[in-house]
This record gives sequence, C-alpha cells and structure tokens, in this order.
Amino acid sequence: MSGRPDTDATHDHAADDHAADDHAADDPVADDAESSPVVQDDVDEVHEDVDPTGSDPASASAGGKLVLVGTPIGNLGDASERMQRAIAGADVIAAEDTRRFLSLTQRLELTHTKRVISVFDHNEQSRAPELVELIRSGQTVVLLSDAGMPAVSDPGYRVVKACAEAGLPITSTPGPSAVLMALAVSGLPSDRFSFEGFLPRKSGARKNLLEELRGEKRTMVFFESPHRIADTMGDFLTVIGPDRPMSISRELTKTYEETLRGTVSSLRELAADGLRGELTLVLAGATAVETAPEDHLEAVAELVGSGVRAKDAAGQVAKQFGLSKREIYEAWLHRE
Repeated sequence: MSGRPDTDATHDHAADDHAADDHAADDPVADDAESSPVVQDDVDEVHEDVDPTGSDPASASAGGKLVLVGTPIGNLGDASERMQRAIAGADVIAAEDTRRFLSLTQRLELTHTKRVISVFDHNEQSRAPELVELIRSGQTVVLLSDAGMPAVSDPGYRVVKACAEAGLPITSTPGPSAVLMALAVSGLPSDRFSFEGFLPRKSGARKNLLEELRGEKRTMVFFESPHRIADTMGDFLTVIGPDRPMSISRELTKTYEETLRGTVSSLRELAADGLRGELTLVLAGATAVETAPEDHLEAVAELVGSGVRAKDAAGQVAKQFGLSKREIYEAWLHRE
C-alpha cells in the first residue's frame, strides 16, 4: 500500500485555492473580511489549543520529569522531531531493550552519551523506585519501548503509576500506534472502541474472554501472534459467529503492509494457513438485537443453578447482552 498522495487530487485543490485567491482580489468584501479583526479572532479561536511559543514540555529543562516517548512501529520515517529532541535531551534513557534502542539511535544518527538502563516486564516493578528517585533529584528520564507507545501493551505502566503517586511531572511525545492505525484503516466504526491487548495464548482462556466481549457494542482492537492466528480465528468463529465484520492488519507502516477486511468467517479462511507479520485485529461491536427479557431467562437460570444470586445473575446477563438488569430481574421474578 502506497503512502503517496493522489497527485490529481492535489492539483485540483491547488487550482481551487488559486481561483479563490483571484476572486478575493476582485472582491472588496473579501478584502474587508481579510483585514477584519473578527476574522482574526476566529482564527485565534480555532488555534487556541496550539502553544504559540512552540515550547516543548518534554524538553523543557526546569526540574526532573518522566517523558514517555513513542517510537516507530516499523517505518523509521515516523520518528518525529520531538522524539529525537527528547532522546537527545534526556539525562537517563529507560529502554525496554537497550540494544534495540542503540540500534535506533544509530539509524537516526543521534548522538547519545547519557546513561541507558533496561526496563522490561520482569524488572519494571523493581526499577520504578530507582527512576522515581532519579526524577526527584532533578533528572529527566525518557522511557521508551521497542516500538510504539510505552505503557500500552508494553512496559511503562508501573513506572508511570509510581511517578504519579509521587507527584512527579509526567509528559509524553506521542508516536505511531498500531491500535489507532488499524482502527482508522479498518472501515469499522471508530467513534467508540476498546483496546483489549494481546489475546490469551490458550484456546480456553481465549474463548472465555470472547464470551465476555460477545455483547460489547464498541469496536474492539486486539493484538495477536502470527503463529496463533488460525486457531484464534477458529475461536472467533465459534464464539462470535460467522457474520460479524472484522479486519486484520499486518506489518503496519512497513513495506508489506496489508489490511484484510471481511467477516469473521471470510477472514478465518484467509488465515487458515497462517499470516506473516505483526497482527492487529479489529472486530465490529455487537449490533442491537430486539429481544425480550424473557428470551434470556434460561441464561439466568443457568447462573442461579451454579449458585449465583438471582439479582446478580440478571445483572450479568444484562451486561452481556446490553439489556436492562431491572427488566430481566422482573421477568425472572414473574416467570411461569
């Protein structure tokens, strides 16, 4: 998939802009509007959220702070200027993999001679107090993962939590996100969504999670390994059903980037022999189905039979199917 803009469309927009400029030159009303303070006020209002000084909280020198730095997820061209400034200005770099970090700086031709320490899943809890003390002493600590945003399905959450509890400044230089990119290109509703992280490795746990999410109305985003995708899609088919719209994006921002769109059933067939690359799955939310509370009493009865209180069972069923707990509970009380 090419990131190259459509040159014809670009040309048409440019032509429209020139035409508008010519029209404004001949139109005294346009001239008045151009110099009107009301128009300027409107412009200022539109840009009121943009800092006119261009100051960067990630590189400001006063006091210590924690800076979460988003790194490229596959394309080095996505390395922002702010990201590079933050790395260059850090006192300490806390990297998920120090070797990968050094490789990144070499490819970006960044000169970095500051202290670099590792912070990964198995040592993050013990590293957090050390980083808190470094920041308390006035040092700027840059925290980054191998790819994407730290603390989002990557190490970082425990460090952020410790710094927040200590009342220390925390900021970020946003970067590429497989979650948001896959959602944006999926063609599925993106106004409300949930990110569910990596799916469980074992089928039983995976099915249990999908059962919990089956009635979720928001679009859902998951990460999955290429080695498990065939089995995972089989579980989606079993629990979610064949017709739910879905997409699978792989190798985002890389040379062989691809997004497959279809239904659970059609994508299961495409994934039957496995898929290569890092995978991000996007599943459409459940659609509202007109059902009566009485239609779900069997599910309530099953929970009650396992020892769950009737009111709690009604609440669980209501949550699963997006229904009213009160209506299901009343239907249970008045069942024949």
